[in-house]
Amino acid sequence: MESSDVGEDGSPQYHQANPEPMPEDAKQRERDFRKKLNQVARDVVSGSIHSRVKLVVHRPECDQENQQEYVSLSKGLMPIVREIARKTLPLLEHEVSSEFARNHYYGGKFQADSVAYRDYRYFAKKRPPAESPSLAVGLRVDESASMSAFGRLEAAKRAVIAVYEFCQICHVPILIYGDTADVTKLEQMSIFAYTDFERSDANDRFRLMRIRARSNNRDGMALRIMAERLAVSPQQTKLLISISDGQPKAMDDYTGSYAVQDMQQTIEEYERKGITFLAAAIGQDKDVISDIYGSERFLDITNLHEFPARLVRIIARYL
Repeated sequence: MESSDVGEDGSPQYHQANPEPMPEDAKQRERDFRKKLNQVARDVVSGSIHSRVKLVVHRPECDQENQQEYVSLSKGLMPIVREIARKTLPLLEHEVSSEFARNHYYGGKFQADSVAYRDYRYFAKKRPPAESPSLAVGLRVDESASMSAFGRLEAAKRAVIAVYEFCQICHVPILIYGDTADVTKLEQMSIFAYTDFERSDANDRFRLMRIRARSNNRDGMALRIMAERLAVSPQQTKLLISISDGQPKAMDDYTGSYAVQDMQQTIEEYERKGITFLAAAIGQDKDVISDIYGSERFLDITNLHEFPARLVRIIARYL
């Protein structure tokens, strides 16, 4: 069982019980949800260059080993996450009661304090009576084989833990998907739905520990699937962050300028639908990733140890 008390040091406390088998109706609901995710993903890419790619969406299960890994990795992160959330929550309360919605590209009120962020969101606009500030976050994790090098995989896991827990504290809907390509000829694209705001689960935090370094990466397809998932959400602000260590490369010819053009077209298409993209580069291809996404969307993560806290602070900026 999971304790509701996270402890003085901010670390979650878990008490292992003898788990009962999942009821058959719960298993069926989980199968139905996975089937739905597969159908939705295939519909999203049906009109794109990825329409013939054999796609499988997985909903990973977790075990006791995943729980133990989660406790180990989260122990040092939770005090930082809780402190950032503690400073953010009063601002959210102020925002709800404010007549103006901050951080817009245009509006009737100029905010001089926002100029320091250099993201052009310098204005506030009057909010209709029924409108309240809201944010949905998508976190895409590149699970290519190269993520196993130089501590990148653990850094990615720590980052998704920090983002997940921050969003839980601040009641922000969170979508965390991983992806890889070319696992088999019958599974050319693999999506791993670790958390989904349509079906939140107490075990979601433990599923995150199933993130792995696997095979190739077909970035444009993953971005398209996640961006569409965010685009149909009711939240006012939709933020999609991609954590990647390299440029796109998948069989047979998804590489070079062809893959780059696909990614850039996807970003442009979904920015018109209200999605804000950010790319967190944690590998050797930082210059290439910056060129693909554009410098205004690029996060150069040099210090992997500071990565989780930096990512949480960036998300807090959009609240």
